[in-house]
Amino acid sequence: MFRLRAPGKKPITISTTTTSTSASNFLYWSPESSPTTISSPTLMDPTIWSNLPHHILDHILSFLPFKTLVTLRTTSKHIRSLILSPTFLSDHSFSLPSFLLLSHPQAFQSFPLFDPNLHSWRTLPLPRSLSLTYAASLLSSSHGLLCFSLSPSSASSLSVFNPLTRSSRSIKFPFYPFPFELLSLVASPDSYRIFTISSSSSASRSVYLYDSGDRSWRKFGGVDQVLPRGFNQDGVFYNGSLYFVRSEPFLLVSVNLDDGKWKTTAGDGVFPAEDEITFARLVSDPERKILYMVGGVGSNGICRSIKIFEFKEETENWTEAETLPDIVCRKFTSVCYHNYEHVYCLWHKEMICVCCYNWPEILFFHVGRRTWHWVPKCPSLPEKWSCGFRWFSLVPSLSASV
Repeated sequence: MFRLRAPGKKPITISTTTTSTSASNFLYWSPESSPTTISSPTLMDPTIWSNLPHHILDHILSFLPFKTLVTLRTTSKHIRSLILSPTFLSDHSFSLPSFLLLSHPQAFQSFPLFDPNLHSWRTLPLPRSLSLTYAASLLSSSHGLLCFSLSPSSASSLSVFNPLTRSSRSIKFPFYPFPFELLSLVASPDSYRIFTISSSSSASRSVYLYDSGDRSWRKFGGVDQVLPRGFNQDGVFYNGSLYFVRSEPFLLVSVNLDDGKWKTTAGDGVFPAEDEITFARLVSDPERKILYMVGGVGSNGICRSIKIFEFKEETENWTEAETLPDIVCRKFTSVCYHNYEHVYCLWHKEMICVCCYNWPEILFFHVGRRTWHWVPKCPSLPEKWSCGFRWFSLVPSLSASV
């Protein structure tokens, strides 16, 4: 054990003794429960530490527990860049699990997490710095980051939070008050962008795009020509653009996040002419870069069948990939009470998840295995609670910076 001290900063005690804190358990660890360090550590000269060869420093860090590595990120830019480098992360795998996160009005200080691999429930506690209203105002998730609305009543700012590193950043809106809709967080390994639509004093709406690189907002127009007011389905990121789908008439709408230009693609021939489109939702596989659509078809406003389509960008056509079994389709449409405005979809680790705001379970299709499954109801939910269920994909990332 030794103590590392960067110039002008408080020393950090490093111990290479065995610890019970793993990368998986760190998500459920809070700073208040950290173990007591051993007294009288050896103080290491900062100049010696900074001059260590790269391979020796890498070897030393490989013996440290995951929680200590997270703490060391703030010691210096050199150590941070080493710990977050793809080489270090790949050579020292931490076996991070991924989860389906449930947000609902009864979640105040924590979120229920479902682990699809272990088929078990866990809990993600919120740090004390977040107010009790945060759990009910989770808006979006991407690449291990969560985006919250800080003050739902006043809509004054947002907060981007990394549950793994317990770090967060407050983001002020471009003006106040800032009524917004269709907010989406789009994150990459080294940055993120926030897309939303807002109307100021004028009648027209505008797109506002926040970039974490320069920490500023940009404004684009053109939204009123492609998305009607009252449209309530969040966008899906695919190939540099955010995609939306309209069902009546069927239309694929996208906005480029670099220049703010809108594009529309007609969907002629996607659904049989004799069928009525009851709903259409998009999901995107970020690793394989595939855009999927979950579509309900039927007649007289009643969904009789649910299909999954895959988008072929080179031809701008949709091909049918899967059909939901009839018995499962009947159950899903019955729990939605045929109110398809409550249906939404998301992508999570090879799974297309079909959800409903007034039903606590998830229906998902495993793309690789081509099988359908139900995620069971969370045991911590109140027995009679029947609305406000919002699911998010949480794939923890140590390198996701706020």
